[in-house]
Parts: sequence; C-alpha cells; structure tokens
Amino acid sequence: MPVLFSALLPPADVAEAITEAVGTPGDGLRWEPPGRWHITLAYYGQDDVETRAAWLGERLAGRPAVDVRLEKAATFPGVLWLTAAGSELTPLAHAAGADAEPRPYRAHLTLARFPREEPGLAARWTKGLGSFTSRWWRAAEVTLMTSEREAGGPRYRVARAFALDRG
Repeated sequence: MPVLFSALLPPADVAEAITEAVGTPGDGLRWEPPGRWHITLAYYGQDDVETRAAWLGERLAGRPAVDVRLEKAATFPGVLWLTAAGSELTPLAHAAGADAEPRPYRAHLTLARFPREEPGLAARWTKGLGSFTSRWWRAAEVTLMTSEREAGGPRYRVARAFALDRG
C-alpha cells in the first residue's frame, strides 16, 4: 500500500515567485524541487487509495474553496518552510483529517531540510525570506497524493483530486 497524504498545490506563478525569491539554493540544505512543493492538509500513512479517496470525498463534500498566501520563512527542527496563511486552512485541514494527528496543525510549504543538530544552516534563509509574500490565490482543489521512495527522494503523484465549492 502506498503512503498517502492530502494537500493543496501552489499555482505555477506562485511556485515561480518562490523560485525567484530563493535564487540559487545552497548552504548545505537539501532543497525540495518545485515539483514536490505542496501544503500538506493531513497525513494518512500507508493506506488504500480507493478507501481513503471515498473517505476524503465525503469529508470534503460541499466545503468551500479557500484563499491562501505563502509568506515569511521559518523552521521546524531540520526543516525550512514558508508559512501558509489563510483563515480557512486549519478548518479545511481538520476536515481532511489533520485533527487526528498528535501535534497541532501548522500550514506550511517545505522548502528544504537540514541536519537537526545544525539549525544555523537555515538562518540565512529565514532572514532572506523573512519578507517574502506571494499573491493570494483561491485553492479550489484538494489532492490525495501518493508518496513513493526513490533514489533522489520521495516521488509524489496525484491519486485523486477533489473540487472545493467555488461559491
């Protein structure tokens, strides 16, 4: 069974703005390629795609599209990320199952990873991207993603897409 999670995917122009803001990545961080950028709503672990898709479809039915913007960089231990802002992100994530996770939901887009014992590696980037702000966009689709291990890192694929109500 594949590893599954639900996510919002940034539009191409927002991904391009992030790429421009980052410039030439480096400094010992392992950068996520733009093709893997997403805002995780909920993580499900190993699960059956059809079963999870049916469950997620029921949970998302009738939910409104959400306005989203990416802004300033921050870190978790070992992770450099951009904050995902939008008042309806947390309720959407809880509908998608984030409320079942042991830690509080924090909407973000992972940019890079670094050794936990070297938090200073990300300092340049949190400062440099501290004023980054993307445009607002309306996220009108939640994707159910599969994650498969490959030599160059995980490979994400859209298993299903669920339209949100554009109201």
